[in-house]
Order: sequence, then C-alpha cells, then structure tokens
Amino acid sequence: MATNGLSVHLVGTGSYLHGEPIDNKQIEALVGPVPGDILEGIQVLQRHWMIDPDTGEHLITNSEMAARAAAQALDRAGLRPADVDLIVMSTASPEYQLPPAVTFVQQHLGIAECATLEIRSGCAGFVEAADIARGYLERGTYRTAIVVGCEAISPLLVPLYRGVDPERVRMRDRLVAYTFGDGAGALVFRAEESVPGTRSGVLGSVLETMGGLKKPGMQVIGGATHAPLHQQALAKRLVELKVDVVESGKFIPHMITRSLKTLLRASDLAAEDIALWVVPEGNAGYMTSELEAAGLLTDEWLALRDKVYENIARVGATGSAAVPLALDEAATTGRLRAGDNVMLLAIETSKWKYAGMTLVWSGGQ
Repeated sequence: MATNGLSVHLVGTGSYLHGEPIDNKQIEALVGPVPGDILEGIQVLQRHWMIDPDTGEHLITNSEMAARAAAQALDRAGLRPADVDLIVMSTASPEYQLPPAVTFVQQHLGIAECATLEIRSGCAGFVEAADIARGYLERGTYRTAIVVGCEAISPLLVPLYRGVDPERVRMRDRLVAYTFGDGAGALVFRAEESVPGTRSGVLGSVLETMGGLKKPGMQVIGGATHAPLHQQALAKRLVELKVDVVESGKFIPHMITRSLKTLLRASDLAAEDIALWVVPEGNAGYMTSELEAAGLLTDEWLALRDKVYENIARVGATGSAAVPLALDEAATTGRLRAGDNVMLLAIETSKWKYAGMTLVWSGGQ
C-alpha cells in the first residue's frame, strides 16, 4: 500500500472471447486426435479463435478484442473512455511490430490523448502490466488506468494444418493446436484516498525471472531479427511456436512454490487469509499431483488448493489474457465478495517468469 495517502483499487473487470467456442471434436477434424490421457493432461475442452478455423481468415484483430474487453470493464466501473489517463497492455501477438498494439486499443476506444505502455511477457505480462499501472497510480501521476491482456494465437496454428491431411500432422503440433485459445481481459484501476487503519486496494506484488540461465520453455520464432530475413523467408513456416512440455512439467512446480511464498510474504498475508487464488495455468487436482511428484506439497499449497480459480478448460491457454479472463469469470459468477483477499499469479514458461499480485476485492463489477 502506498505511503502518500493513495491506494489503488480494482473497480471494473471485462472480457472478450470471439465467436462460438470450438470444441475438441472440431480440433480433431483439423489436426487429428491425441490420446485420451494426454488430452486429459492438456485440460482444455473448448477455446475461442479470432480466425475462421477452416479457412484461416482473420475475423477480428488483437487490438479490437482488447478494446472490447476494456470497454466492458469501463462500463462496469461506471466510467467513460475520457476518464482514462493510462492504458497498459500485455500481448505477445500484436498486429504489427510497430506501432504498439496498445495505441490501437486507445484509438478503438476513441481516446485522443493518454499515456500508453506495452509489455511482452506472455502469461506473466498481464500481472507485470498491472503492477506498472499500480505504481503510476500510487504516485499520483494518473488517476484511472486500464490494464488489458490480449492474445491472438490461432493465426500461428493455421500453418500446422492448412492443406495438410490431419493424419500427417505431427503429434507435437497437435498438442499445440489443442492447447491454445484467443481472447482478451481487462481491469480498471483507480487511485483513491486511503482510509487510515484499513487495508484496501492492492496489497502487494512480486515478479521474478527464474530462468536467466535456462533454455526457453516456449518460443515464438520468426519475423524478427534472430536471423537474416532472407534466410527466414526460406523457412517452412514464417512463424513457429515451440513448447517444451516435458521441461514445463518439471520446473513449473518449483516456480509455483517459490512464487507463492514470495507473494504472501510481500503482501504480509498468510495462505489462510486468501479467499480466491486466480492461477490459470491448471486446475488444483492436476497441480497437486505435479507438486506431489516433485516433493513440493508445501503448507502454503495445501492451504490454498481449494481456493484455486481457473478456467483453462473453457478458454484454453490464452497467455496475457489468462489472468483477467479468469478473474472476470470469477467476478461475474459470484465467486467473490466485498472484502475478499484475492491472489493473482501468472507463470510464463518462455524464460520461466512469474508475476503475482494480491488485492482486496471491492465488490464492484
């Protein structure tokens, strides 16, 4: 909590998922089947894509999805776009290298002038973006901020199957297609005068990259400057998404254990104080088995496992959008009450990053 008399409160949530959900039968028709036990491990039953899955044509853009989620969050907060001083966006799948996608979100919202920032850290990026916004608001630089996470991952999946017999699609490519979804989520934060003797608003936050010396667990390769462009143009795919599923299973339990302890300590909270833990990386049962296998069933985890809220089965792995999509669903389905302590935690496997935040739920929607 800030020491200058200001605290930062979450006053509205919003989300956007394009079109009708795409179930696993539809994915199977595109890329072929995967074994049942693997499908159970992936956990995803349906997802939304911003493309037409049959043709690969784009039906909406990344920034348009982000703007729709942001507009809903503003409406629920009882605010107008003109009230916004700052937009911080997290995305790893913008329309262009430049201009930043966040500036198109600003344009779609009809805001002529405001501060904008963009983060590119995958799943962890949204919480990083929220913490950046919090800093500006606590200092009194701005009053109202939109934080939005959005991903358009489906365009990277089309080359895996378009024009290919489903039986010839590689298993590792099938796993990627079954896993990921598109979407956008947004939160509106406001700086308010603190009430002496009470704890409200954002309580604490942490972020850390644990993989500074590790190989990436996920990479999006192509269309950048890692190799001469004339060489990249000869590649089979312009852009390729690579995921190290095996190493993720091994290292994520260690990341969860570290991040939990660090975030609770930074927030001056005990695990028992948390009412809801938004962690979209997987359901509690799956994570319990992973932690048990790694010998990491800590007291903190045991106290929190029944408080986990995630929606990966309904939306897929959505990167930057994962945390706000899950929080918005929890809010709109009545899982939160005013005064609840909420923990947001995101883990990103690309370079093994985590970011977390705790806040007091205000009861607003």
